[in-house]
Amino acid sequence: MGNLQNWLKIFTGIILLGIILPAGVYAETEESVAVSKHAERETSIELYDVEKRMKRFAFDSGFHFEYPDAVRGIYVTGNSAGGSKFEDLLNLVETTDLNAMVIDIKEDHGNLTFKPDEDSPYADIAENYISDPEAMMKVLEEKEIYPIARIVVFKDSVLAKERPHLSFTENGKVWVNNRGEAFVNPFEKEVWEYNVEIAKLAVELGFQEIQFDYVRFPEGFEKKDESLSYTHGDYEDLDMNNIKKRVEAVTDFVAYAREELSTYGVDVSVDIFGYAATLEETPGIGQNFSRISDNVDIISSMIYPSHWTSYFGIEKPDTEPYRLVTEYAKVENEVLGALDSPPVSRPWLQDFEAPWLYSGPAKQYGKAEVEAQIRALYENGIDEFLLWNASNVYTENVDYLIGKE
Repeated sequence: MGNLQNWLKIFTGIILLGIILPAGVYAETEESVAVSKHAERETSIELYDVEKRMKRFAFDSGFHFEYPDAVRGIYVTGNSAGGSKFEDLLNLVETTDLNAMVIDIKEDHGNLTFKPDEDSPYADIAENYISDPEAMMKVLEEKEIYPIARIVVFKDSVLAKERPHLSFTENGKVWVNNRGEAFVNPFEKEVWEYNVEIAKLAVELGFQEIQFDYVRFPEGFEKKDESLSYTHGDYEDLDMNNIKKRVEAVTDFVAYAREELSTYGVDVSVDIFGYAATLEETPGIGQNFSRISDNVDIISSMIYPSHWTSYFGIEKPDTEPYRLVTEYAKVENEVLGALDSPPVSRPWLQDFEAPWLYSGPAKQYGKAEVEAQIRALYENGIDEFLLWNASNVYTENVDYLIGKE
């Protein structure tokens, strides 16, 4: 009886908070309120789960960031964020029209890039790349640089080797691709929970957005499907073929992640192959562009010219960045335009060379090539973008607003 009385007191207190708080303050605590400045979202006056409400009131990272007029960002590895290169990257953003950083929190091998509490279940997979994440966040806050946490999901050699039953195996061993990378199984909901809990750690550090990468099965999986051993989990008995099952699993993970993070007041974004926008669904990797877009706040297509074939009738896309991005943008705009509530489009652009495409000298990517991609986006009504360079060495003197009206 005493527990019931305590619970009623807590519930009454929460209701009173809703009554006595000024309208502006209360609005910012509602689960259904718009959490971004860049997109209007429907709100609801329906009562919702009390536990979620209490959690929303209790959570505060201690940092404050405003969403920029439009995100223009760069990719930053854990090594760069925690090392001497960070100063150079800060200077690049501060002295240009860039305004955001996508920082690795769970990187491509499956390790965290910072050390959580010693009793954290993730302590064993943590590297000390970012030795003082709080100090890093303070710098970003002071310099008004918008922080986005990148979390690599289903490419995870660490988890696959630690828990082979969550991965794909071949002849009793964890399967790896031709780059030596292992993946974990998107059908396994234990993997979903594992990654979303890491996302919550990133939010608690102060990150304003969670960007999930490698939200897919391994490339070419349709050719390995029958030879690999793995479970289908809850999807085993669905009356659909394996291609459709893969799409269901990937889409459901994204929906699950967004729901789990909804009480934290952060945006959720997903990186997706650019070619996924040109197909109903990808046969191997399980990405359906429209369905993923329906479940995120931001969609980030990787539209690097170097990664395309002659799909758009461009014989060598890497040599024609403006034309490639223009043709892609037309397709994406049509696909997103068909959705009732499309997400913000924020593509990844190329700021690197692709020597593997050439027998002689590679096409050099510098100021002209980066600006060509940006201009093509603006001309097609896409105002946000991210720049990718795996080594975090970005072209100097780029006009990041070129062609913007």
